[in-house]
Amino acid sequence: MLKSTAAALAAQAMPDVARAQFATDAPTPLAPGDSLDGAPVPIEVKARPIPSFDTRDHQRMRFGSLEFRSGLVLTSPFPGFGGLSGWRFDAKGERFISFSDRGSWLTGRILYHGREMTGLADVEAAPMLGADGRPITTRGWFDTESIAIDGSLVYIGLERVNQVLRFDFSRGFTRARGEVFPMPPAVRKLPFNKGLEALVFVPKGLPLAGTLIAISERGLDAQGNLIAFLVGGPAPGQFSVRRSDKFDISDAVLLASGDLLVLERKFSLVDGVGIRIRRIALSSLKPGAVVDGPTIFEADPGEEIDNMEGIDAHVSLEGDTVLTMVSDDNFSLLQRTLLLQFKLME
Repeated sequence: MLKSTAAALAAQAMPDVARAQFATDAPTPLAPGDSLDGAPVPIEVKARPIPSFDTRDHQRMRFGSLEFRSGLVLTSPFPGFGGLSGWRFDAKGERFISFSDRGSWLTGRILYHGREMTGLADVEAAPMLGADGRPITTRGWFDTESIAIDGSLVYIGLERVNQVLRFDFSRGFTRARGEVFPMPPAVRKLPFNKGLEALVFVPKGLPLAGTLIAISERGLDAQGNLIAFLVGGPAPGQFSVRRSDKFDISDAVLLASGDLLVLERKFSLVDGVGIRIRRIALSSLKPGAVVDGPTIFEADPGEEIDNMEGIDAHVSLEGDTVLTMVSDDNFSLLQRTLLLQFKLME
């Protein structure tokens, strides 16, 4: 990467000293003269509880390093509901920003009874808008597959065109307009429909603070490992995540401890869908490195899983690290939108 390009990327990715709001905060009212283009619409989302994660042993609660807390099957009469490819929470694990792989936002709150999720409230859907104020789908941009948040800034990865859009949610919440965010040239060379599938922004206080981590679904290097990028921050460059057992990347989340959790999935007509989570030290991410880490969770069709595409983490009032996973139903009657929560047993 040319030095000038690296400097430009770093300037784009570094966090400001303060933000007007966090992206997951409740939206501020429209100011006089603000446009109503792309205004969100309220939708109904129904939730059915999942009583146990293991369909064969309903008493089992521990799965690797995770303990099942609760789960929901989500449905909605709204035709645009589904295809959820990512999920980001506020610090309390209540307000959320999600999105469909068809280029639309989904926001709202999770309702709890004790530690168990019971449903969703205040749910709204809205189209993602481009810099021209029109829905990005009018440009043929869809397959929105990855999300990262830095204060009020929301980064969205578009897999088909291998680009990233950046939205400032302090400017109208989901009515904010997305600007193309500069990425390394190698991103554009990722394979069609196997491009950027995971985005993570590193906050202050951790190694690589100010870096946007971008990982491909199945863009492979010469050794068959998964191509990834460090964009901006103190050490920009390209690295790889070791690929094994034919798993592909579907999302990632950064823990406060400085570990990166990578959500992976695979599918075969014989074995069906499988998912796993690997734990990788953030400090191991360096230009030219091939990183790996232990598997802390695995699940197969004997558990309540589907096409799990999103993962996030928050710390509960009791001090537990809670992981939330969401599935992409591909708008198919044969698949489900699942919301699953687990306690991470450190």
